[in-house]
Amino acid sequence: MTKLNQIVAIEKTARQALAGTLAKAQADVQKTGPMSGISRTYQPREDGGEQLPAESVRVQVSAATIAADVKAVLSRVLDVVATKDTTNCFAQADIVVDGQVLASKVPVSFLLYLEKQLTDLRGFIAKLPVLDPAEEWTWDDNTLAYVSAPVQTVRSKKVPRNHVLAEATDRHPAQVQVWHEDVAVGTWTTVKRSGAIPAREVAESLSRLSALIDAVKQAREAANSVEVVDKLVGKALVDYVFGV
Repeated sequence: MTKLNQIVAIEKTARQALAGTLAKAQADVQKTGPMSGISRTYQPREDGGEQLPAESVRVQVSAATIAADVKAVLSRVLDVVATKDTTNCFAQADIVVDGQVLASKVPVSFLLYLEKQLTDLRGFIAKLPVLDPAEEWTWDDNTLAYVSAPVQTVRSKKVPRNHVLAEATDRHPAQVQVWHEDVAVGTWTTVKRSGAIPAREVAESLSRLSALIDAVKQAREAANSVEVVDKLVGKALVDYVFGV
């Protein structure tokens, strides 16, 4: 028995054959020369008159023959496509991951769509921003973000200091040495916030997604392996058009 995946391959070949046949048929029917013929015989009016040979040109191309070729190929394509689409109504499979049925009796058309969407989703998840592993992060319900452990840093300020080297006299001013000393005046407490997510969560999501994509592929293969339901409608439809 023919499987659905086989009829899909046959459909491509049948469509190509129809396209080629139609193109050739359209070109042939426009060639008036090969489709025309003639037969002429000569009879002199008087006995003993000059005899001339008969002339004959056979019809080389028949519109009926061209149409018959188109009818045959078109009927085949209609049967193949109708068979595929009818079988698609019954081509279903379960999506199973680690023994768990995530979705049952999923049609093959949706499985094809789902596989593409999941592949696109993988690209999105792989680009999600992750938290800096150099920090220790915890979730904060108040800010709805991850926060780092507080880090304290000292704020210092330069305070001028001086030292009298020589006291002032009537003749000379005092000699004073001036310098600046860093003095702690406060403490900064810094807490970083981030809207990124832990790298572990991204890795786990990608792992689960890969398992799901594999399960979808397996389900698609199973659905495509069902036996086709033959739907032979081509001849009746084409015969109606040509009034057979």
